[in-house]
Amino acid sequence: MQNSKDLIALLNLENLGNNNFSGHSYTIGSPNVFGGQVVAQAINAAYRTIPENKILHSLHSYFLEAGNLSIPIHYNVTEMRDGGSFSTRRVTASQNDKTIFILAASFHIKEDGFEHQTVIKKDITQPEELLSWDDMLTQFGDFLPKTTKTFLSVKRPIEFKPVRVPNPLDPKDLPANEQVWFRLKGENHQKFTQRTKHEILAYISDYNVLNAAFNPNGSKFSFANTQTASLDHSMWFFRDFNFDDWLLFSAESPNAYGARGLSKGNIFTRDGKLVASFAQEGLLRPIKK
Repeated sequence: MQNSKDLIALLNLENLGNNNFSGHSYTIGSPNVFGGQVVAQAINAAYRTIPENKILHSLHSYFLEAGNLSIPIHYNVTEMRDGGSFSTRRVTASQNDKTIFILAASFHIKEDGFEHQTVIKKDITQPEELLSWDDMLTQFGDFLPKTTKTFLSVKRPIEFKPVRVPNPLDPKDLPANEQVWFRLKGENHQKFTQRTKHEILAYISDYNVLNAAFNPNGSKFSFANTQTASLDHSMWFFRDFNFDDWLLFSAESPNAYGARGLSKGNIFTRDGKLVASFAQEGLLRPIKK
């Protein structure tokens, strides 16, 4: 995938009728289906059954089996409830009649109410001062470990600029947090509907999320010697936003224990508007030789 147009095409499912949908997959460098893709496609399926006056405000999901990249994913939507203010949907994703993912999502009409939000870190390095993943590949590709170089070589519709870049040749324990600026590649992002923006943001939210839980043990473990997988993923959507500028993914990890790590955090616009929060527990299992 080269840009946002390709990403939207991936997330826009084929309608099979009777609340059933089908989608295909694109690798991000892993041998299995990317979790963010399944979350985003499930949102697309759920939204197709929701009245136009309601928007997604929260989702909770579980990854049950690794997805096969070469097989279409079937999504079935159950209409749990349609009230005056809220609608609730359950989405089940399957391959070869085996359930690989489940999602519960709630949709709400637009209403006025009280307001407050947490604030963005004031002294955070701005994206213009940072290297993107593409920059790192260009400048340091010949010196990077093979697994890192292969991962960075995958064509993506998103540009990522991490605020802190660990040295893969000198691994160290780092604070249990992760901040990454991101923006979409391509044009005409101002024309996206709020529904499309929710799907794309959910897709992106599964990138980088476990790094915060991994960082405190970075001197001993790497993604090469650790089995990792998303176990669950939750999101809460707040304010509308646009993809016409950089957004900040900011995560922290309160705990890692028992081969699992928890990360949670927020997504801000560059001017500090809080647009979404997320939480994920993931598998962090040291590979025994």
